[in-house]
Amino acid sequence: MKQAPFRLEPVLRLRRTEERAAGLAAAAAAREATEAAERAEQQAQELSTRTPPGGLDGRAFIAAMVASTTAAADVSAARALAVAQAEQAELVRVRWTEAAQRTKGLERLRERHVAALQAAADVAEARVVDDLVTRRHGTDRRREEEGTWTD
Repeated sequence: MKQAPFRLEPVLRLRRTEERAAGLAAAAAAREATEAAERAEQQAQELSTRTPPGGLDGRAFIAAMVASTTAAADVSAARALAVAQAEQAELVRVRWTEAAQRTKGLERLRERHVAALQAAADVAEARVVDDLVTRRHGTDRRREEEGTWTD
Protein backbone atom coordinates (compact mmCIF):
# COMPACT_ATOMS: atom_id res chain seq x y z
CA MET A 1 0.00 0.00 0.00
CA LYS A 2 1.41 3.33 -1.04
CA GLN A 3 1.49 5.97 1.70
CA ALA A 4 0.11 9.42 1.02
CA PRO A 5 2.94 11.94 0.77
CA PHE A 6 3.12 14.90 3.11
CA ARG A 7 1.79 17.68 0.89
CA LEU A 8 3.76 20.39 2.66
CA GLU A 9 7.12 18.66 2.27
CA PRO A 10 8.41 21.28 -0.24
CA VAL A 11 7.39 24.05 2.13
CA LEU A 12 9.11 22.25 5.01
CA ARG A 13 12.34 21.96 2.99
CA LEU A 14 12.13 25.68 2.17
CA ARG A 15 11.57 26.55 5.83
CA ARG A 16 14.55 24.43 6.88
CA THR A 17 16.69 26.23 4.31
CA GLU A 18 15.46 29.59 5.56
CA GLU A 19 16.20 28.55 9.14
CA ARG A 20 19.76 27.49 8.23
CA ALA A 21 20.34 30.78 6.40
CA ALA A 22 18.94 32.76 9.33
CA GLY A 23 21.18 30.79 11.71
CA LEU A 24 24.25 31.57 9.64
CA ALA A 25 23.28 35.24 9.48
CA ALA A 26 22.76 35.30 13.26
CA ALA A 27 26.17 33.75 13.86
CA ALA A 28 27.83 36.23 11.52
CA ALA A 29 26.04 39.19 13.13
CA ALA A 30 27.01 38.01 16.62
CA ARG A 31 30.62 37.59 15.52
CA GLU A 32 30.67 41.11 14.00
CA ALA A 33 29.14 42.58 17.16
CA THR A 34 31.75 40.85 19.32
CA GLU A 35 34.57 42.04 17.08
CA ALA A 36 33.23 45.62 17.13
CA ALA A 37 33.03 45.54 20.93
CA GLU A 38 36.59 44.21 21.14
CA ARG A 39 37.86 46.93 18.78
CA ALA A 40 36.11 49.61 20.83
CA GLU A 41 37.61 48.24 24.04
CA GLN A 42 41.07 48.07 22.46
CA GLN A 43 40.79 51.69 21.32
CA ALA A 44 39.64 52.72 24.79
CA GLN A 45 42.65 50.93 26.32
CA GLU A 46 45.01 52.67 23.89
CA LEU A 47 43.43 56.02 24.75
CA SER A 48 43.75 55.44 28.48
CA THR A 49 47.47 54.71 28.16
CA ARG A 50 48.14 58.02 26.42
CA THR A 51 50.00 60.54 28.50
CA PRO A 52 50.04 64.23 27.80
CA PRO A 53 53.36 65.24 26.37
CA GLY A 54 55.54 67.23 28.67
CA GLY A 55 57.89 70.04 27.82
CA LEU A 56 56.33 70.95 24.50
CA ASP A 57 55.67 74.34 23.12
CA GLY A 58 52.09 75.60 22.75
CA ARG A 59 51.55 74.36 19.21
CA ALA A 60 52.74 70.84 19.97
CA PHE A 61 50.63 70.74 23.11
CA ILE A 62 47.51 71.85 21.23
CA ALA A 63 48.23 69.32 18.50
CA ALA A 64 48.57 66.55 21.12
CA MET A 65 45.30 67.61 22.77
CA VAL A 66 43.50 67.67 19.41
CA ALA A 67 44.85 64.18 18.68
CA SER A 68 43.63 62.97 22.09
CA THR A 69 40.23 64.54 21.52
CA THR A 70 40.02 62.90 18.10
CA ALA A 71 41.03 59.56 19.61
CA ALA A 72 38.34 59.96 22.27
CA ALA A 73 35.77 60.70 19.57
CA ASP A 74 36.96 57.59 17.70
CA VAL A 75 36.48 55.51 20.85
CA SER A 76 33.02 56.95 21.32
CA ALA A 77 32.13 56.19 17.70
CA ALA A 78 33.54 52.66 18.02
CA ARG A 79 31.42 52.06 21.14
CA ALA A 80 28.33 53.41 19.38
CA LEU A 81 29.05 51.11 16.44
CA ALA A 82 29.47 48.15 18.81
CA VAL A 83 26.11 48.92 20.44
CA ALA A 84 24.43 49.26 17.04
CA GLN A 85 25.90 45.98 15.85
CA ALA A 86 24.82 44.25 19.06
CA GLU A 87 21.28 45.51 18.49
CA GLN A 88 21.43 44.34 14.88
CA ALA A 89 22.70 40.95 15.99
CA GLU A 90 19.75 40.68 18.38
CA LEU A 91 17.30 41.46 15.56
CA VAL A 92 18.90 38.85 13.34
CA ARG A 93 18.77 36.33 16.22
CA VAL A 94 15.04 37.07 16.65
CA ARG A 95 14.49 36.41 12.92
CA TRP A 96 16.35 33.12 13.32
CA THR A 97 14.14 32.18 16.26
CA GLU A 98 11.02 33.00 14.26
CA ALA A 99 12.26 30.91 11.34
CA ALA A 100 12.96 28.01 13.70
CA GLN A 101 9.45 28.28 15.14
CA ARG A 102 7.90 28.21 11.67
CA THR A 103 9.98 25.17 10.80
CA LYS A 104 9.06 23.44 14.05
CA GLY A 105 5.37 24.01 13.37
CA LEU A 106 5.60 22.29 10.00
CA GLU A 107 7.69 19.48 11.48
CA ARG A 108 4.93 18.86 14.04
CA LEU A 109 2.37 18.75 11.21
CA ARG A 110 4.57 16.24 9.40
CA GLU A 111 4.89 14.12 12.55
CA ARG A 112 1.09 14.12 12.92
CA HIS A 113 0.77 13.10 9.28
CA VAL A 114 3.19 10.22 9.76
CA ALA A 115 1.43 9.18 12.98
CA ALA A 116 -1.96 9.23 11.23
CA LEU A 117 -0.59 7.09 8.40
CA GLN A 118 0.90 4.67 10.91
CA ALA A 119 -2.39 4.49 12.83
CA ALA A 120 -4.26 3.78 9.60
CA ALA A 121 -1.74 1.07 8.70
CA ASP A 122 -2.08 -0.45 12.18
CA VAL A 123 -5.88 -0.51 11.88
CA ALA A 124 -5.68 -2.12 8.44
CA GLU A 125 -3.24 -4.74 9.73
CA ALA A 126 -5.48 -5.48 12.73
CA ARG A 127 -8.45 -5.84 10.38
CA VAL A 128 -6.54 -8.31 8.20
CA VAL A 129 -5.51 -10.33 11.24
CA ASP A 130 -9.10 -10.32 12.52
CA ASP A 131 -10.35 -11.47 9.12
CA LEU A 132 -7.81 -14.29 9.06
CA VAL A 133 -8.71 -15.41 12.57
CA THR A 134 -12.44 -15.22 11.83
CA ARG A 135 -12.03 -17.13 8.57
CA ARG A 136 -9.86 -19.79 10.23
CA HIS A 137 -12.33 -20.12 13.09
CA GLY A 138 -15.20 -20.47 10.61
CA THR A 139 -13.31 -23.14 8.66
CA ASP A 140 -12.42 -25.08 11.83
CA ARG A 141 -16.00 -24.89 13.08
CA ARG A 142 -17.36 -26.10 9.72
CA ARG A 143 -14.97 -29.06 9.83
CA GLU A 144 -16.16 -29.89 13.33
CA GLU A 145 -19.77 -29.75 12.22
CA GLU A 146 -19.06 -31.90 9.17
CA GLY A 147 -17.29 -34.38 11.42
CA THR A 148 -20.24 -34.73 13.78
CA TRP A 149 -22.65 -35.50 10.89
CA THR A 150 -20.49 -38.26 9.56
CA ASP A 151 -20.17 -40.10 12.88
